[in-house]
Amino acid sequence: MEEAILVIDMLKDFVYGSLKCDRAQRIIPNIKRLIEEARKANVPVIYVGDAHLPVDPEIQLWGPHAMKNTKGAETIDEIRPTEKDYVLEKRTYSAFHETGLDLLLRQLNVKTVIITGLHTNICDRHTAADAYFRGYKLKIPEDCVDSFTEKDHIEGLDYLKRIYGAEITNSSKIIESWKKSKTAEAIAVK
Repeated sequence: MEEAILVIDMLKDFVYGSLKCDRAQRIIPNIKRLIEEARKANVPVIYVGDAHLPVDPEIQLWGPHAMKNTKGAETIDEIRPTEKDYVLEKRTYSAFHETGLDLLLRQLNVKTVIITGLHTNICDRHTAADAYFRGYKLKIPEDCVDSFTEKDHIEGLDYLKRIYGAEITNSSKIIESWKKSKTAEAIAVK
């Protein structure tokens, strides 16, 4: 499998805490299902979340949130990582910036990243930019990303499609493609 799922900032502070996004509630079940099916299909699941230090530039803009070694920087319980998953910390909007994500993806032979989580127009967008610049293909399941507002979400999706050539899809279509691939592999083995 040449795909990996990136779970961006599905953290307690982003969903329930100091930077609460009420719209996150509607994507949690979709992300959970996508993650569960990815594990069955042997698609790597990589969590990348803020773990800020007090000196980080974002703290001046957004106030303290997801501070390193606090409960707010933990992944929400509904989609907690397992020992099979990968967990990286970030201090900027992008999941690639000084996190080791690119090296991990290359070691896993990943060609396409599936971006999920918060926020379509901020961290997802900056992660997509860095993925694009590094030659990765992008899939964005629109039912697994969101923003503070519908306008920000829609504009974020449009930007990802126009500027980075991202395939805007949904979690059901991605899961179906994995099942078809698994069936094709099973037939090929016979």
